[in-house]
Amino acid sequence: MEVTIDSQAGFCFGVTNAITSAENFLSEHPHLYCLGELVHNEGQIRKLMDKGLEIISKEDINSIFNSTILFRAHGEPKYIYDNVKKNGNTIIDATCPIVKALQQKVINSHKNGERIIIFGKSAHPEITGIIGNIENDAVVFDKIDKLDALLIDNDIPSGAAISLYSQTTMSLDEYNIVINKLRDMGYNLKATQSVCSSVCRRVSLLHDFCIHHDVIIFVSGSDSSNGKSLYTACKAVNPSSYLVSDKEEIDLNWFNNCDSVGISGATSTPIEQLHECKDYILQQFTTTSYV
Repeated sequence: MEVTIDSQAGFCFGVTNAITSAENFLSEHPHLYCLGELVHNEGQIRKLMDKGLEIISKEDINSIFNSTILFRAHGEPKYIYDNVKKNGNTIIDATCPIVKALQQKVINSHKNGERIIIFGKSAHPEITGIIGNIENDAVVFDKIDKLDALLIDNDIPSGAAISLYSQTTMSLDEYNIVINKLRDMGYNLKATQSVCSSVCRRVSLLHDFCIHHDVIIFVSGSDSSNGKSLYTACKAVNPSSYLVSDKEEIDLNWFNNCDSVGISGATSTPIEQLHECKDYILQQFTTTSYV
């Protein structure tokens, strides 16, 4: 049986930058605070915590003084920067440039008095960071079938002017459906393409990868929004796709009558974890008579 790792898998730039920033600091210092989970991958977090990373919440900020705090790729609103700095803390800002650009576009729309709707997950840290900059003055939704009720509940009549944005890790295909639906409903729509281009490329390349393997193992942290989105893309083209958070969750029954296995992962999944899954699968088939 052939087991192949997706050559396009691995950390995206934003995650790589955040992890590198943490590792560089911890190579010279014994401790570093991080506001929120640095990356949605339990194994990677454990490794960084072993080096001295401490995850804190927004509620902890007021009790931390004269320390260094890392802001992860998801971004934070301005008031968080202000609260951290007033206590004499130093910020390592690892906000993804794409997220930072989106934040500024939304801020500009708000300053112009535009009605803002965002296609994204309301509890996702990227979204809370974005709308925190505009005093939560935006309508957020993550399911297309919720759109009609959302417009009614927020008293947004047909013909109204809307500025539409998307969380950077949402599906571009779904975002385009939202755009077309709002236009068909008669809204005066200004839509900004804010889905990360690397995520878009990953979906296209992942489709091709999935159809060339009998079984797909997709590795992702349980809290990764990007991972859930990419796994859905896998499942759409290859029904024999399985989502795991680590090698221990792999079930050998998935490989009945299987000649080729493809292994991929979220943009927050380290490439080392994909190799661990590959080695695990190959080891099981070489140490047992299972077929």
